[in-house]
Amino acid sequence: MRFGVVVFPGSNCDYDSYHVLNSVIGVKTDFIWHKEKNLSDYDLIVLPGGFSYGDYLRSGAIARFSPVMKEVKNFADNGGLVLGICNGFQVLLESGMLPGAMLRNKNLHFICKHIHIKVNDNKTPWTSSYNNGDVLRIPIAHADGNYFASDDILEKLKKEGRILFQYTNEQGDVKDEYNPNGSKLNIAGIMNEKKNVLGMMPHPERASEKLLGSEDGKKLFISIVNFLKDK
Repeated sequence: MRFGVVVFPGSNCDYDSYHVLNSVIGVKTDFIWHKEKNLSDYDLIVLPGGFSYGDYLRSGAIARFSPVMKEVKNFADNGGLVLGICNGFQVLLESGMLPGAMLRNKNLHFICKHIHIKVNDNKTPWTSSYNNGDVLRIPIAHADGNYFASDDILEKLKKEGRILFQYTNEQGDVKDEYNPNGSKLNIAGIMNEKKNVLGMMPHPERASEKLLGSEDGKKLFISIVNFLKDK
């Protein structure tokens, strides 16, 4: 089993993801430079958080044209697991691998704090170590985390069970008042139709060690390992 973390110019959470995967979870993990054109050795590709290309134009809008993204798409089309965290989620949206777009946060400010999200489905490659309805305490750090999509797309996401995480309070209530950025339907994370691509704004890699104040994100990475072992 081998994981890869893509590094774009401007990525700043690549080392966080690498550390958790390689040292905490214990899976051989490599950095993948954004010009790489061969991902055949990997079982999971992570698009990390950060400010790829300085987030000029729009967040993730330039990174989508990096050579590696063509290979990431092919990797996902062939069933490979792709996880986009924060800016990585934005890159997945810009590249069309997930539907919708990211707008500025409703308060127009950068937000960096712990929030709560609810697990809506534990029968996915990403969440088998959780229970349905589990509420996780995980940090966010973004200025463009306001997920937007048309009503048709939102209905499709709901109908197909592709809204994996939603912003809530500590009790798991999904209400506007617990939505930190204005995202439609309190969306914090969505999957593609085959559910092998996940984009999420919260940072599970920053909630995988007790030292950081929460280990609620660790089970996401354990779920990935268990899924791949069972394939």
